[in-house]
Amino acid sequence: MDLNDLLHRHQVALMRAATATTSQARQSHDGTARCYETKIETLRTMLGASGRMVAA
Repeated sequence: MDLNDLLHRHQVALMRAATATTSQARQSHDGTARCYETKIETLRTMLGASGRMVAA
């Protein structure tokens, strides 16, 4: 998975969390977004990118 794909999936998870109709669904999507954040940070480090993601 490349960085753009990870960023896209992270954004989709955040949007799904924001529109979730139950707290369980919101927590699930938030957890998915956090997993993508970790993968994104790891890949950015491997690529030598500076800076960290900032939660909205």
